[in-house]
Amino acid sequence: MALGLKEILGFIKIEHTLFSLPFVFIGALLAGGATWQQLAWILVAAIGARGLAMSLNRIIDKEIDAANPRTASRHLPSGIMTMGTAWSLSAIFLGMLLIGAWMLNEVALMMAWLPVACFFIYPYMKRKTWACHIWLGLCLGLAPAGAWLGIVGGELGWAAITKGHWWPEIFLVSIAVGIWIAAFDIGYALMDIDSDRANNIHSFPAAFGPETTIRTALFLTMAWGILLIFVNQEIWWLVATGASVALNLLVLSKGSSNMGAFQNNLFRASVSTGWLLLSGLALDLFLS
Repeated sequence: MALGLKEILGFIKIEHTLFSLPFVFIGALLAGGATWQQLAWILVAAIGARGLAMSLNRIIDKEIDAANPRTASRHLPSGIMTMGTAWSLSAIFLGMLLIGAWMLNEVALMMAWLPVACFFIYPYMKRKTWACHIWLGLCLGLAPAGAWLGIVGGELGWAAITKGHWWPEIFLVSIAVGIWIAAFDIGYALMDIDSDRANNIHSFPAAFGPETTIRTALFLTMAWGILLIFVNQEIWWLVATGASVALNLLVLSKGSSNMGAFQNNLFRASVSTGWLLLSGLALDLFLS
């Protein structure tokens, strides 16, 4: 079956790119001195990484998706897309990631194995442990670090990593992003709690229940907010951090009694988080 652009974008959930993209640019801004050409190649690599992560997740989770009524209509379990096509798309996205990293610098290219390995491992984590949400956070937490390395790796080489130039800004941002994604993902997983328990999927909600899930998400939200305060103390960054934390806490504190509304609001709040933070950082840099 011939697939159009709409089907391919639906397969990789292109709208979820909105989660990681602002943090990619935050990493580039924190590196300083990025050219438009470098930003363009970072964007190519980021789109490739995101597409690869989703493609691998869909391929490895085909049987799990087929057993869940919410996901049974996805491209692979429904037969809209063949496994061959899915693997071909994975290869294309991997190529984008590698070409983007190669055009940036040698260190970025040589470190490209790390996100690829993380992406491949993630789908298997949910079969073993509720810590899969933390692992997903690790995957997304690599976004600002990778963009930062794409800028500074050309000048500093391996010293960018070995000499600790990533401390503290990039480290704190990356850890905060990981915690933020974990908080979002355990809340988002509430919609599948019954299916996860029935199919032996080890999600946090399936293991601990809705109330503990919401309390944990609230705690994690405050944790990533505190970490971001220590990234820098410029006014617009602090305003953006405060607004992001408040927005996420508001959504989570309302609970999940109306699951449809909760998931929509949680998704919108999470997408807004990165763009608010990127805007705050950009304003501080522009006005300084």
